[in-house]
Amino acid sequence: MAPPPKNRPDTPCVAVCSTLFDDVCRGCGRTATEVSHWVTMSAAEKDAVWIRITREGYPKRQG
Repeated sequence: MAPPPKNRPDTPCVAVCSTLFDDVCRGCGRTATEVSHWVTMSAAEKDAVWIRITREGYPKRQG
């Protein structure tokens, strides 16, 4: 797998959390499980999440 882009943030979080009410966060596109386990996930696991959420149009950053 290729290294992550240099300008990619450490986390997809955009401080618009909705995982309390939604299966997938409206801000970052991660599941509640992915959000809660992010800090312990391996680089490969994080890359897989990043690939999926960017393909789905996340994270939805303001600006």
